[in-house]
Amino acid sequence: MSSIAIERPATGTVRERHVSDFKELTQRVQAAGLLKRSYAYYWSKIIGLTFGGLALAAAFVLIGNSWWQMALAVGLAMLMTQVAFLGHDAAHRQIFVSGKWNEWISLILINLFVGMGHGWWQRKHTKHHQVPNKVGADPDIGGRVLAFTPEGYASRKNPLTRWLATQQGRFFFPLLLLEGVNLHVQGIKGVLSKGKVKRRWVELSFIAFRLGSYFALVFIILPPGKAAAFIGIQLAVFGLYMGSSFAPNHIGMPLVPPTAKIDFLRRQVLMSRNISGGRAVDTFMGGLNFQVEHHLFPSMSRPNLRKVAPMVRAHCEALGVRYTETTLMQSYRAVIAYLNKVGRGGLDVWACPLAAQYRL
Repeated sequence: MSSIAIERPATGTVRERHVSDFKELTQRVQAAGLLKRSYAYYWSKIIGLTFGGLALAAAFVLIGNSWWQMALAVGLAMLMTQVAFLGHDAAHRQIFVSGKWNEWISLILINLFVGMGHGWWQRKHTKHHQVPNKVGADPDIGGRVLAFTPEGYASRKNPLTRWLATQQGRFFFPLLLLEGVNLHVQGIKGVLSKGKVKRRWVELSFIAFRLGSYFALVFIILPPGKAAAFIGIQLAVFGLYMGSSFAPNHIGMPLVPPTAKIDFLRRQVLMSRNISGGRAVDTFMGGLNFQVEHHLFPSMSRPNLRKVAPMVRAHCEALGVRYTETTLMQSYRAVIAYLNKVGRGGLDVWACPLAAQYRL
């Protein structure tokens, strides 16, 4: 992961040119009708996943006390991840024109269907979109368990934590097995926090009902040992799937030093990585494989991301802005290599191979 250049105060023609770079692209995208909502797509997803969840619940009751339920736990984890992707889209106002409709659908999907905290995640994710990969500002690279930046590595004060940091690349995917638990815990802590929380009681009610009914059903149908195994597998696969879908997006892409500034188009494109592949990859990653386009147009409906990608790529090539796309396996190798490098103290955020090209 390299660093980008510090931007000089944006004035005059340089500022106007960089603003027009994105404005020109936006005008073409609007003219192509790619900012319109995809109601049929999203309603079919919402209805299909709802019935899929009901079918899994019915199968769970019918199968009863059996170790075959562990396969059902894997299926439930994958379905919950797909629901979370839909909640992500609603939080970005991709589904409806109405902000209230998007907000309530996102609350229902994330709180009631998945059992995670909506408000905590949305605040964190909004900040990430504003300053992707900016050191000290992007919450997604400020993790306490893994060192994503040189500052994160330097914070490891004792020999044990320093050694663990050197091994973090190989620990990354196993650690994702705990991410499902972490997401639920952080969401609940966010709802219960002392600060102002919008719709606190709605979130608490939805989460309590979802988790309470889930645990009750599992422990009614299965004996304690199998019930614990079912819940453990479901949360582990959910965390692994979620983490494996979000990890390729920015880890290993350029870091932005704390005092740096960069225009919107370059900020979003240079720090994002797309994943190549067909419709199956679109479905598997919930549209997150078009991370560049999603960051440029966060409210764009998921089906339109594939349509706008050639336009964005051509625009970036014309401007000389690096547009990154790799396969999924290549992205995972890049993630592990980057984590190993920063975990061994081998990354300097101020070493900037792009400095000359992007200094304003």
